[in-house]
Amino acid sequence: MSIIAQHGEIFIILACLFGFFMAWGVGANDVANAMGTSVGSRAITIKQAILIAVIFEFLGAWLAGGEVTNTIRKGIIDPELLQGDPQLLVYGMLAALLAAATWLLIASMKGWPVSTTHSIVGAIVGFSVAGLGAASVDWGSVMTIAASWVVSPVLSGTIAFTLFKSVQHLIFEARDPFAAAKRYVPMYVFLVGFAVTMVTLTKGLKHVGLDLSFGASLLLSILAGVAVAALGTVMERRVQASSRQTDQFGFSGVERVFGVLMIFTACAMAFAHGSNDVANAVGPLAAVISVVQTGGEIESAALVPWWVLVLGGGGIVVGLVTYGHKVIATVGTGITELTPSRGFAATLAAAVTVVLASGTGLPISTTHTLVGAVLGVGLARGMAALNLRVIGTIAMSWLITLPAGAALAILFFFMFKGMFG
Repeated sequence: MSIIAQHGEIFIILACLFGFFMAWGVGANDVANAMGTSVGSRAITIKQAILIAVIFEFLGAWLAGGEVTNTIRKGIIDPELLQGDPQLLVYGMLAALLAAATWLLIASMKGWPVSTTHSIVGAIVGFSVAGLGAASVDWGSVMTIAASWVVSPVLSGTIAFTLFKSVQHLIFEARDPFAAAKRYVPMYVFLVGFAVTMVTLTKGLKHVGLDLSFGASLLLSILAGVAVAALGTVMERRVQASSRQTDQFGFSGVERVFGVLMIFTACAMAFAHGSNDVANAVGPLAAVISVVQTGGEIESAALVPWWVLVLGGGGIVVGLVTYGHKVIATVGTGITELTPSRGFAATLAAAVTVVLASGTGLPISTTHTLVGAVLGVGLARGMAALNLRVIGTIAMSWLITLPAGAALAILFFFMFKGMFG
């Protein structure tokens, strides 16, 4: 009797537990991507952020998390290599889930914003080196992923810097900032509607089989941008210019206009994040279920049962509620001081970067993108506005994510092999 037939039920139970733990880590660490700037700029409170994220992250994971997922994330190992001994894939995926989740737990406790994708990628690299030898890893793919450490923050930082400078020049330095806001904000609202729709169509809904071409997504997003800009203009007329003394930001209601925009971007980023990153937890879990149910067949893609997406979405929500506040604090207040207009520039820059990456196939990490955007906004106010100690810690945590995931996965892989093999 094969090992898979003998221990099949135990493998599935372990995979579900570790998959939930991994989804917990995604919620605890990555949700700051969608919510950090909104909370840091005081556009919404931490409780409101958690409520918005719980709803939209769960909906993203459940509705758009994907009926089919790649069993091995990002094409790092060729599934053909595992055909002879499928139990290696089972040990490897269990080890990868447990390793990545353990690293995310450590990072979340420290308040470090690290990439969940890089955590699982590092773990899969570790297991393939341990189980199949270094030659089994597609190092080209790994190098491309490593390149995103530089590409994501530089690109989003540049866009955020430019956006915030334009807001400063067109609105805050105008003779009447409130009148200038009424004139130019519809343009920014259009950009928000456009970028957010693009993120949702290219990142958030492609897993559901709604595979629109880039051109079709572009056209729909432009239409959505125009509709949102029209709605924004109507809402904006209701915001009254307040006297400087009573306005908490000192800029006659201008910041409140950006505050409204921030809530909209936060909801959409949470939905796109839930749909995209739930695969980090669900992919390896679906791979184990598929191998056990087919009695050892290894497919390059596996069907995801609906309850697995609910498990992933539930894990994200639990992680967010229990530990999400730590990383939100680092992104929102640790790097630089944010106001709604600065937070808006950072979030919009992150969304635009994700869109550009989806269109051009650049590998990026949402975490690195958002941190880069917040840095860009801080730089627009000069080096003194940045907390260099926090930035140094974040950079260090990024560098050790891949090797930490790999080392833990090697350890757990041999542990499972010893227990069952």
